[in-house]
Amino acid sequence: MTDLGTRTDGATTGTGVRSRPRAALPALCATQITSWGIVYYAFPVLNPQITAGTGWSTATTTAAFSLALIVSGLAGIRVGRIIDHRGPRTVMTAGSAVGSLSLVIVALAPNLPVFFAGWALAGLAMATTFYQPAFAALTRWWAPDHVRALTVVTLAGGLASTVFAPLTAVLADHLSWRATYAVLAAILAAVTIPAHALALKAPWPAAPDAPADTAETPRTIVRSRPFLLLGAALTLSSFAMYAVVVTLVPLLVERGYTTAQAAWALGLGGAGQTLGRTLYAPLARRTGPTVRTTVLIALGGLTTAALAVTPGPYGLVIAVSIAAGMVRGNLTLLQATAVTDRWGARHYGRLSGILGAPAMTASALAPFAAALLAVPLGGYPALFGVLAGLGALAALVAAGGTPTAKGRAGRRPSRGR
Repeated sequence: MTDLGTRTDGATTGTGVRSRPRAALPALCATQITSWGIVYYAFPVLNPQITAGTGWSTATTTAAFSLALIVSGLAGIRVGRIIDHRGPRTVMTAGSAVGSLSLVIVALAPNLPVFFAGWALAGLAMATTFYQPAFAALTRWWAPDHVRALTVVTLAGGLASTVFAPLTAVLADHLSWRATYAVLAAILAAVTIPAHALALKAPWPAAPDAPADTAETPRTIVRSRPFLLLGAALTLSSFAMYAVVVTLVPLLVERGYTTAQAAWALGLGGAGQTLGRTLYAPLARRTGPTVRTTVLIALGGLTTAALAVTPGPYGLVIAVSIAAGMVRGNLTLLQATAVTDRWGARHYGRLSGILGAPAMTASALAPFAAALLAVPLGGYPALFGVLAGLGALAALVAAGGTPTAKGRAGRRPSRGR
């Protein structure tokens, strides 16, 4: 088995051979589990206690959490540019400290404005510690074998809910939600601040040269038809995907399953994500970026349609949920590699930040929009039918982003060739 922590390659730096930082990959695995588990997955576990203890409505507290996701998407654009130029160490270490502080503010919040301010600050922490900055670091350090490193990190990140949702529940059984968040903030600081500060201190490699057949500047790429269509496709797909995740339990409960049965279906779908991510590397070797994007997004729509028309038996529902999870797992890696597959790694942080901002915003708005649409549509099966159609539309948009024969990604026409 290849040692992801020690293998060297001149393409890693763009200037010559240099050892990859040995500690970076295991450290990022640990910090992704911890950051996602505490900053993201603890909230749905604690939110019932938050609303019961404060009198704030579920819609209001969820809006604060959605604000964090929106801030994360917008801040990610600037974070990506900083990492491109300076590397991940300072950004991710500072983000860990900000994340811990934000949860302390949430825990101490005496009123809604302070609660919202804490989650807005948490959004900055998400932008600087979640997948996007980790992907930028691994893409530069591990290129051209970055897909394998990205897969390892996302496999670890997939364990975040498995580890921290039960841990949060145990803490909440013995402590108030405020004390639980205080303990989680301490864990976040203890694990992620030193890990980012110590493991990411390797010299930042020089940016590799841009591929000869792509646009020369990020501005040209961002304005190109393939980039715009890819961004639109990923945004539509993210909206549909996150809407499915948050409404799967209500769908199954509406069909007569118990809450426990519905929760198991959702949880096993999460296990499917981990399984699906192990299949992405061989898929990437056998398909081009546009075909891969179109097929995976289309499969997302197909599995959503299957959930819409499959009332039972329960075993079949579980199988479809696992299949849907496998597609979601691949879509995470698809977005992580979308930039390098088309435009190289030179401006990865900046371009991935711009590409991910609307998708992150869509995922933040999906829970509210799905809840609002379910009522006029007459129930969750009809909602899933609409979401499946949205997935199909996203696949069509992705297919339209195929570069022309004259060039890729907005390449300027060549003369004298």
